[in-house]
Amino acid sequence: MEEATVEKKDSRPEGAPGDRSAAGKQQAEAGRQAEALDQLRIERDGLKAERDEMKELLVRRQAEFDNFRKRTEKERSEYVQYAGSELVREILPILDDFERALKVAGASPEYTKGIELIYTHLYDNLKKQGLEPIETVGKTFDPHLHQAIERVETADAADGTILSEFQRGYNFKGRLLRPSMVKVAVKS
Repeated sequence: MEEATVEKKDSRPEGAPGDRSAAGKQQAEAGRQAEALDQLRIERDGLKAERDEMKELLVRRQAEFDNFRKRTEKERSEYVQYAGSELVREILPILDDFERALKVAGASPEYTKGIELIYTHLYDNLKKQGLEPIETVGKTFDPHLHQAIERVETADAADGTILSEFQRGYNFKGRLLRPSMVKVAVKS
């Protein structure tokens, strides 16, 4: 007769509390999942931090670009506004020559009238462009607007008062184009 081989089987289902190998497998699997979850959290936090840095960088770059745009627009506007100042500065000696010619006596009245008409026409056109004469005689000396060519001791005027003007100064659209050359009173 043949011998029957009987295997002894555990009647407990796999994964039951008494099954140590199944419990160990579950714990190991749970540990791997927890570890993977921790890795994902760390990666997520890193990506959040990187995203926040990128947002901050984007906001900063947008602000820098906006400032750049405003600055260049202002510079362009100023350039357009004051572009004619160099041309006007070069015309000023001609205007000075006309003023000196008008002060000289001896020419015929028709000639003087012609010079006066040309001077008036030139001066009016320059004023329309933004040329403004600087008032000097009787005013207090201002080193930002005037250049003292001569200082005269006198008791007739207050200290620092402008007595006369050698060469007229001008502003162009509110900016100093050329300072006035003046004679200034000094207390004796």
